[in-house]
Amino acid sequence: MKRAEIFSFQFVRFLVVGVANTLVGLSVIYSAKYFFHAGDVLANAIGYGVGICVSFTLNSRWTFAYKGLMVPAAVKFFLATAVAYAANLLTVMTAIDGFGINTYMAQALGMPVYTVVAYLISKYVVFRLKIQ
Repeated sequence: MKRAEIFSFQFVRFLVVGVANTLVGLSVIYSAKYFFHAGDVLANAIGYGVGICVSFTLNSRWTFAYKGLMVPAAVKFFLATAVAYAANLLTVMTAIDGFGINTYMAQALGMPVYTVVAYLISKYVVFRLKIQ
C-alpha cells in the first residue's frame, strides 16, 4: 500500500472512533443528568472523561494498532487532547472576535481543527513507535 492510502484509511478510522466516542460521551452525559440528576458541569465532566478513555482505547488498539507502553501513551494522549482543544478554542475565538463570524458557525469551524490536530499529534507523537 502507498503511504497516502495508509494515511487515508487510518484517518477514516480516527474519524469513526471520534463519532463512537462522541455518542458514548453524550450518552453518559444524558444518563448522568436523567438517572442521577447530575448538574450540567458534573455530567459534562463525567461524559468527557468516559469519552476520552473510549477514544484512547479505540485509537490505540484499532486506529494505530499501538504495541508500546500504554501508560506513557495515555499521558501523551491526554496532553494531545488538551493541545487539540486549545487549537479548537483559538480557532473559535479568532473567528468570533477577529472576523465577526456567527458563534454557531465559529464552533463548527473549530471542530475540524481539533480533529486534525488531535490526529497528527496522535499519529506522530502519542502512538509512534521508535524504530531501533
